[in-house]
Amino acid sequence: MIMKSIRWWQTILIVFGGLWVAARFTPLPFMNEILIFSIYTIGCNFLLGRVGFISFGQPAYLAVGAYGTAFYLSYFGTNPYIGILVGVAAGLVFSVVIGLLFVRLRSDYFALVNLALAVIIFFILQKVLADITKGDNGLWFLTNIDATPVFNLTRPSEFFNFCLLLGIFVWGLYKYIDDTLFGACCLATKINEIKLQFIGYNNFKIRLLAFVIANTTTALAGTLYAIYSGFVNPEMTSAARAADPVVVTILGGVGSLWGPLVGTIAYTGLRDVASKFIGNWELLVGLILVFVMMTNSVGLYGTFEAWGQKLKDWLRKITHPSKTQAL
Repeated sequence: MIMKSIRWWQTILIVFGGLWVAARFTPLPFMNEILIFSIYTIGCNFLLGRVGFISFGQPAYLAVGAYGTAFYLSYFGTNPYIGILVGVAAGLVFSVVIGLLFVRLRSDYFALVNLALAVIIFFILQKVLADITKGDNGLWFLTNIDATPVFNLTRPSEFFNFCLLLGIFVWGLYKYIDDTLFGACCLATKINEIKLQFIGYNNFKIRLLAFVIANTTTALAGTLYAIYSGFVNPEMTSAARAADPVVVTILGGVGSLWGPLVGTIAYTGLRDVASKFIGNWELLVGLILVFVMMTNSVGLYGTFEAWGQKLKDWLRKITHPSKTQAL
């Protein structure tokens, strides 16, 4: 078990080390967006893959984190680290309150209620709190952010390094959860909640904790978005953006720990490249998504993993033919 954990941490460090190297050769805004969006998506991936919740309300939790940070930096302080903590705390409290109501629902009801929540949050930010949020004009606070020690978050390169470390922590956390009894209970409540209840576990508490962890992670992505942009706008929680994390989750591979990262790279790359040639670039993403769903259920990451295993078996067959025949 210890060796397995060590190997997995080595994998995390290799993957994020590869992203650090890739940032030397690709535009930094693109790499920052990949990190933020993949952190945004991993919460949705956990809800869908582990608990069975299809959530179209992730933009609402993203906006709570982003606006929590934005309110602090616009009206109360200038330290971005504190702003991130405020945004995460706002996301945590909001997730607990909403979770107490929403996790009692299942299937389509949960999906639709979360979508309605995103629309409500959009209306509140755009109209009800317009005096504070500045409505459609958005809240600007870039010049309010102070330089910080260790990582100066006002500099894109150091912000990237900060997000990279956060990414290592987030993926390590979700890997740890997957390997714990709680992670197994999350999967059990998705597959057979009656049997889980029969052996003495509380389905509601398991779903609530999973809901809070996932959506607090989403709020963390919102705080990073706010710090990086120095600007927030109600558009981030509009109904038009509700399907984005779900699409990326399915594209990358539902329930796969690396699916959100692979899906984000594919989605963001297609958007940035295809939009130069095709006005409605979403059509291309939709066609790829349909192809992935029709041909397999493991997404791009699962497909690449299967190809890698076949390549490994082929190389083993060439380099050690006697061992292969013995097997």
